Amino acid sequence: MSQVFADKVIEFNRQLHYSGKLPAGFQVMNPYLDNPETMVVMKQFYQKYYNDSNQRRFIIGINPSRNGAGVTGVPFTDTKRLEQVCGIKMESAYTHEVSSVFIYDLIAAFGGPVDFYKEFYINSPFPLAIVRETPDRKWLNANYYDDPALFEQVKEFMVDSLKKHISLGLDTSEVFVLGKKNADFLRKLNAREKLFDQLTVLDHPRYIQQYKLKDRQLYIDRYLLAFHPND
Repeated sequence: MSQVFADKVIEFNRQLHYSGKLPAGFQVMNPYLDNPETMVVMKQFYQKYYNDSNQRRFIIGINPSRNGAGVTGVPFTDTKRLEQVCGIKMESAYTHEVSSVFIYDLIAAFGGPVDFYKEFYINSPFPLAIVRETPDRKWLNANYYDDPALFEQVKEFMVDSLKKHISLGLDTSEVFVLGKKNADFLRKLNAREKLFDQLTVLDHPRYIQQYKLKDRQLYIDRYLLAFHPND
């Protein structure tokens, strides 16, 4: 019996493990190892929205945040949106993540999660959360490109992850890349690996929520236009 899309994503997440090197001061967080309930709610999410064999278009983030997929296992989805919009309650954690607010307003404008997830799959080239230690010993979210040594050490894992994402059943003719700096790095990888025909770059939800809040409807419209340019 052939696997549906959900089965493939769940299997990908179940096997997710980073064992490579990291520069001093960086750590990788794996929510599936840190919290057993993450695996439970992640499976519920994909079985609810991806229980088919449809080909989907790929939206590529940077790497998960500690409060979004770093807890729920679902990209750009904090526990609030997971419960309020997707109907999946997480008992062991409660998180609010600013990028999740924008993404779920976008999803509402698109027609809701059923319509959106039927067409799109969101994930990241580095699919685990990265944190960085500050001088006062706190841990903050980090991006894979924040440090040249970090990028060099995670680069091959990223390429391997992107190939695994594609193998789930993704359309590679056009992908949507969130964040201009993210796109700069992905263009370099894509030039070498020839993974995608076209990269369409959109401003990252965190940037929009932090710096362009009063224009957020304009950015939602830009996303929708990029997704369906002929509408």
